[in-house]
This record gives sequence, C-alpha cells and structure tokens, in this order.
Amino acid sequence: MENSKITTLGRRLRERLRRPLGITWYCALLSLFTTLAYHAPLMEVVCQNTQEGASGAVIVGSFVVLLVVVNFLVYCVLAYLLRVVGRVLIALMFVVNGIALYFINTYEVLLTREMMGNVFNTQYSEASGYFSLDAVMYVLLIGIVPAIYVLLRRVEYGSMRRFVVSIAGAIAVVAGIAAVNVNNILWIDRNATQVGSLVLPWSYVVNSVRYFHHQHMLNREAILLPDAEVVTSGRDVVVLVIGESARRENFSLYGYSRETNPLLARDSVTSLVARASATYTTEGVRAILSHRPTEEYYEPLPDYLARAGVDVKWRTSNWGEPQLHLADYRKVRDIKALYPAARADYDEILFHGLRDDIAEAQGNKLLVVIHTSTSHGPEYYKRYPAEFERFTPACRSVEMASADRAELINAYDNTILYVDHLLHGVIATLKGFEGVRSTMIYVSDHGESLGEGNLYMHGMPMSMAPREQVEIPFIVWTSDSASLRSDIVEVGHYHVFHSIISRLGVASPVYDPKRDIFFLGQE
Repeated sequence: MENSKITTLGRRLRERLRRPLGITWYCALLSLFTTLAYHAPLMEVVCQNTQEGASGAVIVGSFVVLLVVVNFLVYCVLAYLLRVVGRVLIALMFVVNGIALYFINTYEVLLTREMMGNVFNTQYSEASGYFSLDAVMYVLLIGIVPAIYVLLRRVEYGSMRRFVVSIAGAIAVVAGIAAVNVNNILWIDRNATQVGSLVLPWSYVVNSVRYFHHQHMLNREAILLPDAEVVTSGRDVVVLVIGESARRENFSLYGYSRETNPLLARDSVTSLVARASATYTTEGVRAILSHRPTEEYYEPLPDYLARAGVDVKWRTSNWGEPQLHLADYRKVRDIKALYPAARADYDEILFHGLRDDIAEAQGNKLLVVIHTSTSHGPEYYKRYPAEFERFTPACRSVEMASADRAELINAYDNTILYVDHLLHGVIATLKGFEGVRSTMIYVSDHGESLGEGNLYMHGMPMSMAPREQVEIPFIVWTSDSASLRSDIVEVGHYHVFHSIISRLGVASPVYDPKRDIFFLGQE
C-alpha cells in the first residue's frame, strides 16, 4: 500500500514537472530560492547593523523584498530574451553561488573587488588546498542540483506583452522600495561595502568586472619615473624579501610569547613597527614597489633600478606581482632547473644560488628580490618542512572556522619559525662577503586573521580590516648597523622604495627622505 502511494506521488510529480511552467512563475521560483538559499549571511549582517523599531524593520523587510524582486527581474530578462543561453547562465550562477557561499560561511570573506582579485590570481596548487567534503556538499546541494532544475524544467515563455508587464511590475516595486528608504540613505552608504559584497550572484559578478577594469587601468604601459643615476662607487647589495601573510603579532622579535625568531634574535636585526597599505597580495606588492600611493601605474622599483644601471634579480614562488621587465626573473621551476638537487617543495629553493648571484653580479650595485609564499593559508602545515613543526599539534584542516584554534595557531607559528630560518640564511650569506655594504629587508605584503572576530586569512577592505591583517613585520639587517635611523616611529610599504634606492647609492628626483629608513640617506 505504501509503495503504491509513493509510486503515485512520483508519477504525479513527474507529470507536473513535464508541464510547462510560465516564465513569471519560473523566474519567481528561482528568485525565491536564490534569496532563501544564498543570503543567510547577508541578512545576518543587515540585522546586526539595524536598530530595533520601525526603521530597522523597514530596512530588513526592504532587503528581503529587494532581493526577490531584483533577482526576478534579471532572471526574467535572461530567460526570456536569451532563452537557452540565458538559462545556462542562470545555472552557472547557481553553481558559483554554492562555491561563494562556502567561502563566505567557512572563511568569513567579503566578495569585494579586492577579494575577486585574490580569486583570479590564485594558482591551482593554492586553490586545491581549499577543497573539502563540506565544499563538495555546498556545490552539489545548493549549486549543481538547482542548476540541473534550471536547465531541465520546461518553460512556457508566453507573449511579449506579459513579459513587459512582469518587468514593469518589478521595476515599480524597486522604485517603491527606493522611495520608502529615502531616510535610510546614510545607513545604506555606511554599510554598502559589507552588504554589497554578500549579495549573490551580483557581488562577484559586479566586483569581477570592477577588478578586471582596475587591472586594465594598472596594466597599461607604465608611466616612466624621472631618470635616476648611480652616484656612489662602493659595492652595495640589497636583498628584499617580500613575505606572504605574515602578521607582526606572531613574531617574537615584536614581543610574542613564543620563540618564533630564535635565529634572528641573535643576528642583531632591527624590527620596525609597520602597517600594510593593503590586505591582499596584488596591491600589497604593488605598494612595496611603488614610490608613493597613487591610482596611476608608475614604473615599479625593480624596472626603475634596472634602467638606472643596477643589476636586479627576481625570485618568486608567489603571484600578484606587477608587470616586470627584468632579464633575470626566475620562478621555482627555473631555479630547480639550475639547481636540480634543491628541494622545490618549500620556499627555501628561492634562496638557492643567492651566493652565486652576489658573486657574479654585474657592476657594484645589486638588488635581489625574493617573493615568498611561506605563510599562505589555509594549509599552513604544508608551507614548512617537517623539522620546523616545533609547535604541535598543527592543524591539518582547511575548515578553519571549525578547526581547533590552538592547532591553527601552532601551524601558523611554524611558518614564522621557518621564515626565521630563511632570513637567517640570507644574513649568513651576506656576512660572507667582505668589503660589501650589505642590507636585508623583510616586509610582508599584508597580515593574517586567525579566528579573531571569526575572521580568517586576509582580504578585508582597508576601511574595516582588523589590525591582524594590517600590522606587519618590517625587519632590517645591515652590515653597518649605525646607518639605520632611530627617529622613525612607524613605517609602511612605501618606505621600501626610497630606502632601497638610497642604500644602493641611486639619486632620483622622486626620492623622499622622509620615507628613507637609513640615517645617512644619499649623503
């Protein structure tokens, strides 16, 4: 009897699904699903940022209605005007929505323009570290399954007149919501970034377009800086190490209770208090190599120095670098080809051949830039060799929000211990060259959140970024320590450009002595 009822229900369901659904009902159903399935984080933020009472109720209610109506409006346009192509686009949006919601819920990310930059610049080896059973379930249950429905459901498109009426009605509702919320403009303006970054699919669609437009503006031909020239004759070597996701708080050089910098503590380094100019790699590295904050794309430091006659070499295991035009630019595979015996699993390979680079440098001025990825999450435990797993147990889960926080910090601290080893090795190499004025500068592209305020990793807009994502290490070693200034309270990314050109004895019209950490400057 029960089997008969189930069979009957199944038959009725199949028959109902075979019947064409009107375009209005089809789009309304998809819009309602979109609102309910993908916007719990958004509504949580809206509710947290509104006060109790009539005004708060109007804002919350307006958001719910607006989500339903705007998605209905867009789905109608796509499905009616583009037909099969439009439905394929909607189905793809559902799949991407599932992926986006996984990251929003798991890592507390906001899908801003900057975050989309992180997405498009992430290498496969890094992206694969985010996959887990939870990610698969998100994509399957609220991505692929509804996408299949979108594609297979039979739709009755109806007349153009009915389509126009539906569109006009939706526009009228949107206009009405706007009118009701005239007095809430200040609230909308204050919360626009956070709220807008959680509206799916439009947050990642709009911000992807914004990101590529921004990149187009940046990647146009660089504006050349005024000509510079080498004005000193002594031999100078500067090694700039750009860190990845290293936050100042976890360096014992800055007072951290754990001994994460035992080697650097004996190397007589100077630890400067510093703040990052961005919370994501692309913009952070750009700032490190720029002479001042600007939206214009000026010639980056390595190209500028190379044009002035300095020998410049670049080594990288990372991404997000500006366009560089260097004769000596090597990635991990290039270094591995030169040094087959070198271990390529970790960032230590970037430092192989440093002694050769210095010994074989053309001319008296050399800059070596080493762009690492040592503290990049979420798989911190994969960023260092086993012998550096001093703090245990180390987290081995990519589900950072559900991981044991103590284990997460253990894994991260091990990456900082490994950084300590790498930088100590640079200093030891530089000490081996007598008669050379040597300098090592280590600065991170941005910081990292490890669960503070339920935030993880990085990428928050600077206007709301927590200190953990902004406070970074800025560590300096010189062969003549007396040259460092003692009157600088705080430094930042833009100090790197001016400090390096002065250290290499390069005179430039754009040199800013206020951003030079060296006391002697260009004297």
